[in-house]
Amino acid sequence: MEKADCILIVDDDAEIRRLLADYLARNGCEALSARSGREMWAVLERHVVDLVVLDLMLPDADGLTLCRDLRAKSDLPVLMLTARGEETDRIIGIEMGADDYLVKPFNPRELLARIKMILRRTRALPPNLRPEPVRCLRFAGWCLDTATRVLTAPDGVNTPLSGGEFRLLRILLEHPNRVVNRDQLTEMIHGREAEPYDRAIDVQVSRLRQRLRDDSREPQLIKTVRGEGYVLAAVVEASPTCG
Repeated sequence: MEKADCILIVDDDAEIRRLLADYLARNGCEALSARSGREMWAVLERHVVDLVVLDLMLPDADGLTLCRDLRAKSDLPVLMLTARGEETDRIIGIEMGADDYLVKPFNPRELLARIKMILRRTRALPPNLRPEPVRCLRFAGWCLDTATRVLTAPDGVNTPLSGGEFRLLRILLEHPNRVVNRDQLTEMIHGREAEPYDRAIDVQVSRLRQRLRDDSREPQLIKTVRGEGYVLAAVVEASPTCG
C-alpha cells in the first residue's frame, strides 16, 4: 500500500490547523500540526514530513526566517501562507526558498491542489531525462550534481541550491541557448500560471546569477532577452557520474 503524504501545518490559528488537518486527512494525507516555530522543529525531529505548509506570521518566529532556515537544512518543500497580498511578501517568500505561496483566505481544495503539484514536481524527473540516467550537468566550467543538488564552481567550491534554484537551473540547462519565457518558467517551476506583475521568476534568476557569480549588469551565463525571457548561453554536457 502506498504511503500517504505527510503534511505539516504550521499556523498559530487553532481553527485553521483543525480545518486543514481534517480536510487533508479526508483526502488521503497524513496531517500533523504545529502552532509555532519551536513546535515545527520538534515535529520535524520526530517525523518524516513530505511538505510544510508554513504561515508567515507566527508568535515566536517570522515565517520567512523559518523558511530560510528550513531551506538551509534540507530540500523539504514549503508552501507559504500569508494574510498579506502585497507583491513584496510573495517575492520575499520565493526568495527565501518557498516553493509556492497562497494568500489567505483560501479554498482548502486549492491548497490541496498546490500541495499535489509541488510534490509531483519535486519528485518527478523531467521527461527528456528519463531514457538515460544523468547525474552531472557540466557547463562553462561549472558542474551541477542532480542527485545532491550541489553546484560546483570552476575553482572547486561547492554550493547547495534551494529547491527553486535547482529547478530553475536544471530547466535552463535542459534548454541551452534557447529562450525560455517567464510564463514557461513559472509553470515548470511553480506549477501555476504567472500572475500579472509577478516577479518571482526574476527574483530567482537574480539569486541564481549570484550563485553562478554572473554579473547582473552584464550577465554572461544567464542572459535576459528583453520582452521574452531568459537564455543559458553555454554548451551543456551530461554524464551519468560525477568526478
